Amino acid sequence: MSRHPHSPRSPSRSQPQGPSQRQLRAGELVRHALVEILREADIADPALEGVSVTVTEVRMSPDLRHATVFVEPLGGGHAPEVVTGMNRHARFLRGRLGRAVELKFTPELKFVHDESFDEAARMDRLFEDPRVRRDIQTTRKGGD
Repeated sequence: MSRHPHSPRSPSRSQPQGPSQRQLRAGELVRHALVEILREADIADPALEGVSVTVTEVRMSPDLRHATVFVEPLGGGHAPEVVTGMNRHARFLRGRLGRAVELKFTPELKFVHDESFDEAARMDRLFEDPRVRRDIQTTRKGGD
């Protein structure tokens, strides 16, 4: 029995697959739970002392057993130290997470710095450059 190449059961090789709805829902559930845990938990670690951490996104693996947690320290300072501190306490946070969410498996947590804030700031600086601004204005006038 052969399948038609465009049947719903055959995987598409031409386009990369994004996360499933299940992964997206689980990621948001984990993100909200981690925000609450971090707000309430008192983690004794010099790298995290007095630091407010924003959980910007959680990306779940297809089997929901692993979560990549994107974080940004308030103000963006000391991000490498904060991420290292968060990873030191990943087991503790996973334990709290297991009591806070109802998932078949509590995912392993890996914390990484969310680079999107730095990239957005870099783009803002780029657009403020007088040469770039001039090029944008020239392009807009020529395209009208």
